[in-house]
Amino acid sequence: MTDKEFTRRLVQTVFTVATVAILIAVLWEAREALMLIYVSALIAMGFAPLVQIIERRSGARARIPRWLAILVIYIAIVVVLLLVALAVVPPLVAQAAALWARMPDEFDRFQRFLIRYKLLRGPITLAEAVQNAPSGSGSNAVGTVLVALSTLVGGIFGFITILILSFYLLVEAKSMFEYVSRFIPPGRRGDVANAAREAVVKVSAWLRAQFVLAGVMGTFAAVGLFLMGVPYFYVIALIAAIGETIPIVGPVVGGVTAVAVALSVSPKLALIVGAYFLVLHQLEANILVPKIMERRVGVSPVAVLVALLIGGALWGLVGAILAIPTAAILSIIVDQIVADREVRLQRVR
Repeated sequence: MTDKEFTRRLVQTVFTVATVAILIAVLWEAREALMLIYVSALIAMGFAPLVQIIERRSGARARIPRWLAILVIYIAIVVVLLLVALAVVPPLVAQAAALWARMPDEFDRFQRFLIRYKLLRGPITLAEAVQNAPSGSGSNAVGTVLVALSTLVGGIFGFITILILSFYLLVEAKSMFEYVSRFIPPGRRGDVANAAREAVVKVSAWLRAQFVLAGVMGTFAAVGLFLMGVPYFYVIALIAAIGETIPIVGPVVGGVTAVAVALSVSPKLALIVGAYFLVLHQLEANILVPKIMERRVGVSPVAVLVALLIGGALWGLVGAILAIPTAAILSIIVDQIVADREVRLQRVR
């Protein structure tokens, strides 16, 4: 190898490494935007079969426009969210008002408990408790509120972005796929199309499985809380059903809400409700989620649990939510690679 050729390869290597490093840095800086795009793509894939069903011909010559079929789904989702809000918000406001009215009595009862076990010397008022709070807590509270408001605004903006982007992805899905197919070798376009269709089927199955899990957990929560005489049991059941779509944290939120409402009745009832939701959470995490996802999505229980752990470790709550559909898509890619390798080995033989 001559010096000139060595220098040329060295320059090419350095340029390649620098390009890859810059690309990784750019992707890392844009990770939040990329996550919004990925979530939008998953939502579009999940609703794609339903859009196709709606836009099919139903005795009419003209097919329903795709944008209208998507709009029908969006309107249905908004209506459901409004109905849930109307069912949940008024009881929550009433419960919060009742709890606020009972706060002095509950505070006194808690003080008597502490005094009885010699954890507190004497009774104090709420005003004295606030006055004796650690210095700087006021500024910390203001900072916490500002951070919470900023997070809320960012979450609302992200939610609206996902809705708009998923809408356009559904509308332009066919033309976008045809454009991307131009960069794929003609002999591989059929395999890529089959893999894309299979990915859409699996992501849609995952979305349906989420609704099934939410319905099952909401029903069990409603029946159990009704039999135990917990007030606003239907509100708690709705919160538990919605929380079921959020791995790890969602069921905990539903259980804490149920215990808090039961505590307003009696500590004994709160203990029973807590034990009931603990059992439900164990059944959901170790039996329902793996089995339902295996049957509907085609991902084994071991892969489901591993995906949830890895997704949660890499990206927190969002990573846990997206872990199962991502594992399903990765399984399709791996199967395609293995199938191609087997075909090549057969040709060599």
